[in-house]
Amino acid sequence: MKDDTKEKPRPARYFRYGILASLAVLVISLGLALTPGPPQEVPEPAFSERARAAALAETMQLRLAGRKMADSFSGAERQALLRTVTLLTTQARALTGPDPKPSASATGAASASGSATASATAQAEGTDSPAALVAALSASGSRRLEDAAASDGGMARLLAAVGTAQVLQASSLAPALGEAAPAAPGSPATPPPASPTAASSATASAAADGSCPPATTESGPAEGSATPATALAMTVKTEAETVYGYQVALARLDGAAAGSASQLLARHESVLAEAEALSRALCVDIPPREAGYTLGPSFLASPAAGLGSLEAGTLPVYGDLVALSGGSTRQWAISGLLAAANRAVLWGSDPGPLPGIVVDTAQLPELPQDSPSQESTAPGASPAPSDAG
Repeated sequence: MKDDTKEKPRPARYFRYGILASLAVLVISLGLALTPGPPQEVPEPAFSERARAAALAETMQLRLAGRKMADSFSGAERQALLRTVTLLTTQARALTGPDPKPSASATGAASASGSATASATAQAEGTDSPAALVAALSASGSRRLEDAAASDGGMARLLAAVGTAQVLQASSLAPALGEAAPAAPGSPATPPPASPTAASSATASAAADGSCPPATTESGPAEGSATPATALAMTVKTEAETVYGYQVALARLDGAAAGSASQLLARHESVLAEAEALSRALCVDIPPREAGYTLGPSFLASPAAGLGSLEAGTLPVYGDLVALSGGSTRQWAISGLLAAANRAVLWGSDPGPLPGIVVDTAQLPELPQDSPSQESTAPGASPAPSDAG
């Protein structure tokens, strides 16, 4: 009887041990659940977004530097500086784009924009002289053209437009401030990737095995119903019309204008041959050349101004090709956009702040309001947008 009494407490002791063990497991599991995990890494923004952020930051810094410098000038110099500020303001509004929704990618973009702003601020600190401002504006334009070659379609077009206008504005601003004109931008703004010889070689290679070069090497994503092939075909057609326009104008011009027209006619004939050779290399149907094209009475009455309008009309065509193509075709299109904008200026036509893009500036997002003490408007010029200051 005594032995049986001593063994009875054992089950109760095991039960208590089980309860304690269960409580320990519960406490440990709750602790693990409440312990915060490692912070989620924000993915790095795509190259196009980083390029946009850098372009916006640098454009804003150049705009600020131009405004500050305008306060120390008067007359024609001040007007030239304020025209530059107005151009940079419109570009900054275009680069701002719609407000992104909060997300991990947006956070990464904000971080990229912050880094770009810091870099641009450091660069802009050295733009306290006219020569430095002109050089910085030209360098910024060259960087935008380089980034356009590697960006996605729509962003490539925007960066190419911004870069083209900044390069042209630097060339215009330099003589107004008594400075030497900056050097022309290098590759990829002025490469010869689509020369007839190179394109003909590619055509022969494609014809040898009955195939065409892979579309992925030269083509970007199509926008809407447009495709790289239609954009290239439109470029050929537009250059053929431009050649005809120069031929008509040359018969009505004299003196220095006739000499310029003769040189540019030869250049357009060369560009047309390049575009046709590039089309053959990419197996794109070439639009047939027509015997003549319609030119309005205003063109015949003022051929020099007509040539300016003709050159300006080619800009959206090259802008489309930049957006829809890739590889060396896009580089060729970027080069063509810059060259066409230069020729438009030569004939007195204004390519605008975004050459190659047809845009209603009133629909662009506004920039944050500047301090009223910083507001200024170029005498004799239309006021800048409300955010231009």
